[in-house]
Parts: sequence; structure tokens; C-alpha cells
Amino acid sequence: MIDKRTNAYAGSSRFYDVKPTQHNLTLGYTWYGQQFHGTGLNKHCKYLLFDFAFGNGFERVEFAADTTNLRSVAAMKSIGCTEEGVLRSNIIRLDGSRRDTIILSMLKDEWENNLRQKLENKL
Repeated sequence: MIDKRTNAYAGSSRFYDVKPTQHNLTLGYTWYGQQFHGTGLNKHCKYLLFDFAFGNGFERVEFAADTTNLRSVAAMKSIGCTEEGVLRSNIIRLDGSRRDTIILSMLKDEWENNLRQKLENKL
């Protein structure tokens, strides 16, 4: 992603684990340079990604994060995602320790009925 205000490379986010026949996908692998934290860039990007996914036949957008990544979990909750649960000890980290993964999601009807407008109001 490029921040249009500064014309600087800001970070990345993407769809993955796309399941067209199930109308589900996962949004993640998101990171931003520290100077872009708290600028609203993530909310803007997530708005566009949700609008694209839900406007193109997807019914569910899922997120997964390490439970210790409090910034990411807070960001997902602030845009309206619902916490679904925690997968315990499901991934081995690079240092060999095991992580717990929190799963959050947003559904198309939630987006269309109120979360789109709520996120627009934050932009």
C-alpha cells in the first residue's frame, strides 16, 4: 500500500485462503510501518477490502492473529469484527514456541446492515 498523502510505501494487507465455493476468505498478513500506525490508513484499506469482498459474492471475511498481538486484535475489533474463539497452541513460531490464534470475522449482512456505515463514520 502507498499512502497517498505522503506518496510513501506504507505496508501491506491481502486476501488469502480464498474459498470461492464457500463464499469465505481470510484477510490478513497486514503490516504497516510504524509512522503509519494510528493514522487511519488501516481503517481506510480495510473499508475498501470489505467493500470489494462483500460486493463480489463473499459472505464471510475472517481474521486470525496471535493472541499476544494486542494491536492487531484491537484493530480488528475497532472495525467491527466479532471474536469467535481461540485456537490453542496451533502454530509454531519461528523461535520454536507455540502460539494461540484468535479468530475474528465479519459477515456480509453485518457489513450491509450497520458496520459499513460505522466504519465510514470513523474515516
